Amino acid sequence: MIGTQELVIVLVIALILFGPSRLPELGNSVGKAIKSFKEGMDEVTQEPKKEEKKEATEISAKVEENEKK
Repeated sequence: MIGTQELVIVLVIALILFGPSRLPELGNSVGKAIKSFKEGMDEVTQEPKKEEKKEATEISAKVEENEKK
């Protein structure tokens, strides 16, 4: 985990490199990137669940069909 000192050092370096005018813009871009990454990860983890439900439904339908015969 990042401590307070490390965070302050990173912010000071960012302030020196990008200047005070671009820092809010940079923070906004980083926030959007993190949000997009999290949404992408959610899609990846939810996609297999959808496939599993679809397969389970298909199997249940086949079992019911075979039981009727």
